[in-house]
Amino acid sequence: MSRSTPPRAWQRMLSGRRLDLLDPTPVDIEIEDIAHGLAFVARWNGQTRGDYAYSVAEHSLLVEQIYELQNPNGPAKWNLAALLHDAPEYVIGDMISPVKSAVGAGYAELDARLTAAIHLRFGLPAELPKTVKTRIKHADRISAWIEAVQIAGFSENEADQFFGRPDAKLLTEISLELRPPATVRTDFTARYQAIMARL
Repeated sequence: MSRSTPPRAWQRMLSGRRLDLLDPTPVDIEIEDIAHGLAFVARWNGQTRGDYAYSVAEHSLLVEQIYELQNPNGPAKWNLAALLHDAPEYVIGDMISPVKSAVGAGYAELDARLTAAIHLRFGLPAELPKTVKTRIKHADRISAWIEAVQIAGFSENEADQFFGRPDAKLLTEISLELRPPATVRTDFTARYQAIMARL
């Protein structure tokens, strides 16, 4: 490769799409690629109990479930936004918060570009309304507490300190089960289709 050739900044997907990470376009984004990628990306850097990694796809399903429990009968498009809240990680992976802090603004900018393209691809606004973002973030923090305690080795006191204590009712309703990536991929796609049917 000559010195004048810019480094490759695109990722080829199993669908055949070629997604430019620096200038992503909605036409190069497919739900099957997202479901597949997220099902094989481990949360918590893989430091979870069980015989399977706890994937970002599994986490996304949990966040959408919590969002639905807290916002019943709301617009389906915001359930879709909750399901896709970590979708950029299908190409950039899941970076734990301490690493994101160390990397700095570059990661946030890349994530924002990919998020906007994904949202546009699926009929969402490039940037979500602040109230919706806040509700999804709240569901995300609850999911982090549940994951931390049930599978990532945190004590409840530690999880309270980092993520805040969830409503006790949610804690009795949700039990995590680690599953094979192919199963989670299928469930993620099915949940997407169920939400789309409500739009």
